[in-house]
Amino acid sequence: MPLKVLIMKVRGFFLTFMIVIAGVFIAVSCITDTDSGILFIPREPVIEPDYSGVTIPPNIAQLNFRILEDGVYFTIKCFSPDGRDLFSIKSKNGIVRFPSRLWTKLLTENRGRSVRFEISSINNDGKISKYIPVTLDISNERIDPYICYRLLYPGYESWSEMQIIQRSVEDFRESVIFDNRVMKNNCVNCHTFLKYDPGKFFLHVRGSLKGTYFIENKDLTRRILRTDNMTSNAVYPAWHPGGRYIVFSSNAVVQSFNMIPGKRIEVYDQTSGLVIYDSEYNKISAIEEKDTTEYMDTFPCWSPGGDYLYYCRTNQVKESFDFSKIKYNLVRKVFDQSSGLFGETEVIFKAEDIDKSVTLPSISPDGNYLVFTLHDYGTFSIWHKEADLYLLDLTNGRINRMTLNSDESESHHAWSSNGKWIVFSSKRSDGITARPYFAYFGSPDNVGKPFVLPQKDPDLYEKLAKTFNRPEFVSGKVVAGPRDFARASKDEPAYATWSETTR
Repeated sequence: MPLKVLIMKVRGFFLTFMIVIAGVFIAVSCITDTDSGILFIPREPVIEPDYSGVTIPPNIAQLNFRILEDGVYFTIKCFSPDGRDLFSIKSKNGIVRFPSRLWTKLLTENRGRSVRFEISSINNDGKISKYIPVTLDISNERIDPYICYRLLYPGYESWSEMQIIQRSVEDFRESVIFDNRVMKNNCVNCHTFLKYDPGKFFLHVRGSLKGTYFIENKDLTRRILRTDNMTSNAVYPAWHPGGRYIVFSSNAVVQSFNMIPGKRIEVYDQTSGLVIYDSEYNKISAIEEKDTTEYMDTFPCWSPGGDYLYYCRTNQVKESFDFSKIKYNLVRKVFDQSSGLFGETEVIFKAEDIDKSVTLPSISPDGNYLVFTLHDYGTFSIWHKEADLYLLDLTNGRINRMTLNSDESESHHAWSSNGKWIVFSSKRSDGITARPYFAYFGSPDNVGKPFVLPQKDPDLYEKLAKTFNRPEFVSGKVVAGPRDFARASKDEPAYATWSETTR
């Protein structure tokens, strides 16, 4: 057989084979039941927010969502693990809102099990399409009933419309704790609770009404936590679990703009160090360092028992420096609670060895795990697209990148009081605005798919051009409100004094 003819036969056979394969693919891609006329789509429907396959607590608000598929009418059927038809919901516009009582019953009766939602759409011609069911795993582990976060525009020009919001995780109720519009537009940050207690927390106010406002239920005290011995204000806090001491980093923060693609804004420290505040005597002391090397220390974090203070450290920058070369390591000091004294510094994770920087450590309530943010350089991860959350197993020293990360910045994070849930700020939706995401934590090898804080209106995040900053779990409802802070701002502040020791 001539070579040319052979080549033509081979080509013909290959073309026929590809046509057959394509036909098979089309046939299995969309299968039509000729009796019912239903088109079966072999994939899950696209929904927003994406709640498919997530593990949720048994006391979470309704996971309302929008169906992003073509159709003029939608049916959502919920089935139990044994296949029982639990309920159905109809939607004409693709928006799915679960009735409160129906949702509560669903969670209560299926605690510790999985449920599935079968979604069908009908187009203008009356044709029905069905998709692979969306599944939800309902955990036995409850979540704290509230979170608090700072709500503001994701810019850097002004402090306008800045609030501390308290939001119920169990439903959609929210209330304003602090509103800077009744505080002469002063800036507010670093709301910090003592062991999830809604009746005992503090926050910083910067501006004409500056001070650290301590809240004990509705009793507010305004204090100035800076003395002549300190080069900068008290900034990032860590409240000792015993309730008496608070460690602050004292930071000289600088904001700049650069030409690095994707990193137009950079926030960094020129100096920073740690001080300890004795709330009983309103005194501040330096945390002494025996090492003669000069360091910058920031982001303190206590172990649950209060015996160790973890924080982030790098060498003190010189007068002229490249902030892209600044790498923070994770370190800790032992703390003697009876004397109020610290031991020597111990390096826990030397991030600079892998050309990275570590910030924002937080430890699980059982003391076994520590989550931190890892990024290329510096200390302000919220502006770093590459910032991811990592887990340090304190029982064996193993460090792993967590599966809950995205291609955008993950920054502030916090543990629930039972250690089974993590809330964290993520910019995964648009790369600009941070949203609070939850993830189940069973073990280092069992971390659930993250899901965003549910909203009554599933389109809220598309409409709201504000960022949710520093989410924290709270065990109950905060009773203090904006007017309480406004009244406290009129009082003469109590100035902390400097002490050479904590005793």
